Amino acid sequence: MSKKLTAVALSGVLAAAMLASCSNSSTSSETTTTDGTTTTTVAADSSDNGTSAADSAETTQLDNASGDNASGGGTTTLRLVNGKIEVDAQLKDLAAAYEAETGVTVEIESMGGGVDIQSTLKGYYQADNMPDIFVCGSDSDFANWEGLVADLSDSAWTSDTDSAYVNDAGQVVGFPYTTEAIGLTYNKNILEEAGIDPSTITGPDTLQAAFETLEAKKDELGLDAVIGYSAESTNLYWSTGNHLFGVYLDAGLARDDTTYIDLLNDGGQLDEARFTDYANMVALFNQYSDPALLVSGTYDQQILNFASGKYAFVTQGSWIGATMTSDDKEQYEAAGSFEVGMLPYAFEEGIDTIQTNSPSWWVVYNNDNSEAAKAFLQWCSEDAGQKILVEEAGFISPFKSSQYIADDPFAQTISDYTTSNKTSAWHWLQTKDGIAQNATGVVYQDFASGNLTATEFVSTMQQVCEQYYAN
Repeated sequence: MSKKLTAVALSGVLAAAMLASCSNSSTSSETTTTDGTTTTTVAADSSDNGTSAADSAETTQLDNASGDNASGGGTTTLRLVNGKIEVDAQLKDLAAAYEAETGVTVEIESMGGGVDIQSTLKGYYQADNMPDIFVCGSDSDFANWEGLVADLSDSAWTSDTDSAYVNDAGQVVGFPYTTEAIGLTYNKNILEEAGIDPSTITGPDTLQAAFETLEAKKDELGLDAVIGYSAESTNLYWSTGNHLFGVYLDAGLARDDTTYIDLLNDGGQLDEARFTDYANMVALFNQYSDPALLVSGTYDQQILNFASGKYAFVTQGSWIGATMTSDDKEQYEAAGSFEVGMLPYAFEEGIDTIQTNSPSWWVVYNNDNSEAAKAFLQWCSEDAGQKILVEEAGFISPFKSSQYIADDPFAQTISDYTTSNKTSAWHWLQTKDGIAQNATGVVYQDFASGNLTATEFVSTMQQVCEQYYAN
């Protein structure tokens, strides 16, 4: 392949940056999600060297961004572009440990502050200054580098995780360094106080019974509502149109089962029977949600109320753990720093998985250091690397053999589901671009507002999806 990216791919980098995951914008704590990916902000330390491809945002840069040449004395030097600036120090500890063990230097280049990482990488490519390992956070990101990154399929770590990024050719090209999860999040203390065993909630009947019990005990439990669910479509379309819609696509399925995403991508079709069962669950959320939040609430209100013990359930994923222990720390501690858990979204009897995925991946650039870079990633998946990535960086391990649990409210429950092979995939990432924001999100809002019955919600969603795919 030509050393230079095609014109289409180059222009695609800028477009892809708009869809990039948490790697493209980072802070000392992750605070929200945008279009289904963790979005954060950062104020870089004043000692950071300022560089930017798109603006004057600060980044932590290498003192010597010399690319992928070996350093003096024959010692291999690798360069890794990291998109989570809040763990810059921890990744440098990781690199130091690896160098002490192997003699291989790994230079960490961390970006944040709104820096357009994909655009910056494009500039590096044009300058023949590509890093050996860099971050990608979406299908579009990976598409930009098709044919230019190493096939990692023969790496031993691939058999130890369900979260590797696999391209259309079936090659593993993305290393998952952390994982996130989607499930029906609950306050374990409240359920125990209400006499509800979460393990007994295995389908729509038991879910409804639990909601009814909690509703009857709201006052004694100090609840504002049974569940914190918001269908506001302007700012929270990603929560309904991506994540919650993704529950219909994948809940209960094997990770490689693409039945419903394939159907959707074939002209916007829905499975009427499955979507009807799913719609009945959403109707339950509408009924038992906080009326002050249902169609006009914000993400911050939703998470603050859950962290404060005002809701027994909340329709958000594991990324809220960082918010609960940082921005909402005072209220969370006042509520007893309660244990959290996740239930499968069991809109059909027997659905027993939560949905997990890596929000972004490390990829290896095809160059003379590819094998050394692969060896480093293998080490990161093993005991020494996992200890630092989990215990110091706070990542939730995507590796089944990892014995370490991050200091995060959701780490244990995600680990339990992962090691039990009870996870499904995130195929909503493969829906047509913009469908949540431009089409499906408002249907959830109309349903929550009472403008649609459950039957009309099904038929309207079918019509909207078909029209969006037709256009």
